[in-house]
Amino acid sequence: MASEDTTPNTARREITVRRAPKFVPFMILGAVVGAIVAAIIAYGRPADPAFDASTVFGFFLIVCAGGGVILFSVLALILDRVSVKRSERAVVEAVPDSVPDEGPENDDVR
Repeated sequence: MASEDTTPNTARREITVRRAPKFVPFMILGAVVGAIVAAIIAYGRPADPAFDASTVFGFFLIVCAGGGVILFSVLALILDRVSVKRSERAVVEAVPDSVPDEGPENDDVR
C-alpha cells in the first residue's frame, strides 16, 4: 500500500512575484499636492485688485490639481515598470485543506 502523505495530484506552478504601486493613491496624492501648490500661488503673492484671491485659487486649483494627477500617474507608471524589472520567479504548490472550514454555510455537512 502506498504512503498516505504523498499526494499524486499536487499542482506545482511557477509564478512571478513583484511589488506594484497602486495607481489611485498616487493620483490622489498628486491632486493634494496640486491643491497645495495652487494655495501657495493664490495666497502667497501680492493681491491684485482685479481678481479676488479665492477666484485665483479656484483657477489654479483646476490647473495644478490636474497637473499633479498627471505627473503622479506618470510617476506610478515609472515605478510599475521598475517593479516589472525587479520581479522574481517562485514555485508554488497547492496544499489541500486538512480541516474543513467552519461557518454557517458548512453547518449541514457535519
